[in-house]
Amino acid sequence: MRLLIKNGRVVDPANNIDAALDILVADGKIVKVAKDIKANGAQIIDAADKIIIPGLVDMHVHLREPGREDKETVESGTAAALKGGVTTLLAMPNTTPAIDSEENIALLKKIIGKSAQANVLICGAISKGRLGKELSGIAELKKAGALAISDDGSSVDNDDLLLDAFKQAKEAGLLVICHSEDKALSGKGVVNRGLIATRMGLRGISHESEYLRVERDIKLAKKTGVKIHIAHVSCKESVILIAAAKKQGVKVTAEAAPHHFSFTEEAVLGFDTNFKMNPPLRSKADREALRQALKDGTIDCIASDHAPHTENEKDIEFDRAEFGVIGLETELSAAITELVETKLLDWPRLVEKMAVNPARILGIDQGSLATGKDADIVIIDPKQERLVEKQKLISRSKNCAFLGMKLRGVVEYTIYKGEVHPWNS
Repeated sequence: MRLLIKNGRVVDPANNIDAALDILVADGKIVKVAKDIKANGAQIIDAADKIIIPGLVDMHVHLREPGREDKETVESGTAAALKGGVTTLLAMPNTTPAIDSEENIALLKKIIGKSAQANVLICGAISKGRLGKELSGIAELKKAGALAISDDGSSVDNDDLLLDAFKQAKEAGLLVICHSEDKALSGKGVVNRGLIATRMGLRGISHESEYLRVERDIKLAKKTGVKIHIAHVSCKESVILIAAAKKQGVKVTAEAAPHHFSFTEEAVLGFDTNFKMNPPLRSKADREALRQALKDGTIDCIASDHAPHTENEKDIEFDRAEFGVIGLETELSAAITELVETKLLDWPRLVEKMAVNPARILGIDQGSLATGKDADIVIIDPKQERLVEKQKLISRSKNCAFLGMKLRGVVEYTIYKGEVHPWNS
């Protein structure tokens, strides 16, 4: 099948393109990007007044399968991804069982092969069972197909164990994704530590629980030369540490999640558990630090940290509710609303944060609209607004922080390997 996308603004920073062009697709590949392409018999999508970008790469997604298919499955999660313009995603290893062995990678690959609707990459666990006691076979995980390792949801507390993991990851050529949290400091906290936590009578989570662990992780990365990626940065002290490490030549990259650069701790005042996540929403100063770090490049990419939970895990007392929110369907619109519409980022810089840089960090051949590449393409109406409604979310779970909000920028089509998925009906 041939597809011709006409009259749109093509934004492809990997190839320094930001111009009104047509794109011709055949057999799942991009075959031509140029002005006024003629292609008799091709299916035509008129993208006048639309933005055309590469499919997004989300390097922080919890698909829950195997083990918690009541929350999400590979099938439902990848369908949600496509609706949000995400064509490639990295599945985190905190499943049941954890993705800590060749056998469990094989199990997940089998599920992906049967039901994935988008490109699913695999992150293996640093430690067995993600318990931080004994390392997984890191070289074996790489051989089995893992692109990265992480104990996401937990931080490895033992410095010597993590140092050994970093050394093995460096030797295997694996990226290490760090969930930087000292549980001895965050404890039983549920919101940012400060006046709002006190006012609400809730236990607080300090900045120190994050940035002291970021400092430790960077120190060990500097010592070993391994590539590390700091997940879900939430506070200004972490941003300062990451910026300093980059200047020193440490191989560190970082991400911010849309909920952290969109909201502040004030969002929790209504005890809505859709604003309960880990790390928590922080102060206005922290949010501003994240936004500036996205602008100046200290934070390399935007990732959803898509964390589905069932209603009976969320619709309970704030203290008892699970941490985490879904984000695959809203991350692009949230970023357009909060970053592009406010002129903090232009379109090419946004595409860098959501496609080019994540692909580069993961070492994959995605995030580009170059001739010969897979036809992973997103067509966006940049001016259309949509109301985020629970009944219209296609993720199996509905714990979305943006419910009831109007977001600017609607994905009209996601094209994955040449297959068109229309969302504008």
